[in-house]
Amino acid sequence: MSEKILVTGGAGYIGSHCVLELAEAGYTPVVLDNFHNAIRGGSTVPESIQRVEEIVGKKIPFQELDVLDEAGLHNLFKKHNFSAVMHFAGLKAVGESVQMPLEYYKVNLTGTIRLLEAMKEHGVKNIVFSSSATVYGDPAYLPLDENHPVGGCTNPYGKSKYFIEEMIRDLCKAEPDWNAVLLRYFNPIGAHESGRIGEDPQGTPNNLMPYVAQVAVGRREYLSVFGDDYDTVDGTGVRDYIHVVDLAKGHIAALKKLKENCGCKIYNLGTGTGCSVLQMVKAMEKASGREINYKIVARREGDIASCYANPALAERELGWKAVFGLDKMCEDLWRWQSQNPTGYSKN
Repeated sequence: MSEKILVTGGAGYIGSHCVLELAEAGYTPVVLDNFHNAIRGGSTVPESIQRVEEIVGKKIPFQELDVLDEAGLHNLFKKHNFSAVMHFAGLKAVGESVQMPLEYYKVNLTGTIRLLEAMKEHGVKNIVFSSSATVYGDPAYLPLDENHPVGGCTNPYGKSKYFIEEMIRDLCKAEPDWNAVLLRYFNPIGAHESGRIGEDPQGTPNNLMPYVAQVAVGRREYLSVFGDDYDTVDGTGVRDYIHVVDLAKGHIAALKKLKENCGCKIYNLGTGTGCSVLQMVKAMEKASGREINYKIVARREGDIASCYANPALAERELGWKAVFGLDKMCEDLWRWQSQNPTGYSKN
């Protein structure tokens, strides 16, 4: 009998790729999602999960549920015997979090508390949490390692990730039979190489590469590049982009770490290499064979010049390392975007 893993937010971009990797690694993922960032496709199961089922050739149990629904969570835990939880569910747009801080704190913090309470009540004490490099704030030094100070976040989204990390750390201290792996993601891009699942932002993309891909496919006229006067290779912002499949494999490695009764562990998931906005535009032009129009506009408030990871700890302790380079990330992203020009079916 394969281990059951609850995946909250499992129909989203990163969640769906992790569900696929879990199924291929022999686990039984059970997906919880409230369709906030997922397309229904006229069905009770999100289209992303239907496509994962096609790729792996098996059914993926799915429950439409909000993490704020206390009774619903308890019923789900009663129904299934989970060995661990992967927690992705939450609101995730930096700009929106500045406009709607209370909504972000309610969903991200209260939702996580409800989840942890349900886990505790049902004796499930293993969790992998989807955190973010935003917890580091403006870097004091680069590359960023896990010892870098945290909490200097510039927006409510980043703060919500930081607060959740702190909650889980405190819980592991208070109850030593809990095990948690907190994964600080850098910038996930790309898509599964089948071209069947990928990132499908609703409305205007908040992240660079989906926007670049939409310009390449003709959905948008041009890319706005926020600032070209940073102290970087070409004046544009530098980030650490990681292939979403590499990221998903990092979660499988984290699950194995939980088996060691590891207590609370924190790892960066990044490549260790920074790329500028204009380097990313060039890489996408190469992958798509199309010119990508862009305009330089004013800097965005809260943006930092450079941010990239030191991923050595994850390699040492999880045996995990990002293997896909920039060309592969852009090729896979372009395959997804060109095969699904408007994303998942829009009803």
